[in-house]
Amino acid sequence: MKDLLEKCCGLDVHKDVIVACILSGPIGKTTVSEIREFSTLASGLAELRDWITSSGCSHVAMESTGIYWIALYEVLEAAPEKLTLLVVNARHMKNVPGKKTDMRDAEWIATLLRAGLLNASFIPEKSIRELRHLTRYRKSIVHDITSQKNRIEKFLQSSGFRLSSFVSDIFGVTGRGIILHLIQHGSIDRDALNQCLKTKTRERLDEILAALNGTLSEHQRDFLSLMLEHYDTLCFHLAEVETAILNEASPKSAQVEQLITIPGISATASLSIIAEIGTDMDSFKTAEHICSWAGLAPPR
Repeated sequence: MKDLLEKCCGLDVHKDVIVACILSGPIGKTTVSEIREFSTLASGLAELRDWITSSGCSHVAMESTGIYWIALYEVLEAAPEKLTLLVVNARHMKNVPGKKTDMRDAEWIATLLRAGLLNASFIPEKSIRELRHLTRYRKSIVHDITSQKNRIEKFLQSSGFRLSSFVSDIFGVTGRGIILHLIQHGSIDRDALNQCLKTKTRERLDEILAALNGTLSEHQRDFLSLMLEHYDTLCFHLAEVETAILNEASPKSAQVEQLITIPGISATASLSIIAEIGTDMDSFKTAEHICSWAGLAPPR
């Protein structure tokens, strides 16, 4: 392997400990290896950062193992001296020609980095990563809301109320009015149902009344109330998350406006796209490269 760097650092990151190796020496000459272990606590990460910067090392590589590299990456990213950080897929390093033998993982990573044989994974800037936290969290909240809606609909079905057979969205104005009436009274009569129904649905009043011809026990009413309250809490929380997303993405408003000009791309989708790939396309060599990274096409 041909050397490209005079000094570099390889990090083998684990849950509780980080093994660091700094290789130094003139290009093409025998290297000197210095290996130390650091804690993954905040104090240990700071100590590692100071050791790397004080040694004059500017290139650092680590495996993208689980989530353990993230805290370390952010500490090194904030170092006063600019560091070139590479987060590398562990599978890629295994495919690099050469024999690892008895070398420690950290030393092997440093050796590959020194020879320029590592390809860094795409890690966007910190502001994009923070936006990504929110957009991915929003997705999980939407999933939770859908699950909760399904629970409520399933409970109504099991209790003998076929509301979804006649109302497309049982959480709309009509459906919610009926559910609230059932929670309060346990059943619904013709007059109360007529007040809940809107426009065209009143034409099927008798059919809907037959589908709702039942009575909820006190337990069922309390249980339905609990589930609806949780659904409302999730919806309120979703609104909070969406507000936070808009605030976080405000500096990227121009890019959002560009993306929504694409047919089928909404404002929400555009924010998710930016959160995943960022706004600097220099990180991707070609259109095929970004499609491959997104899992939409094989690499060329």
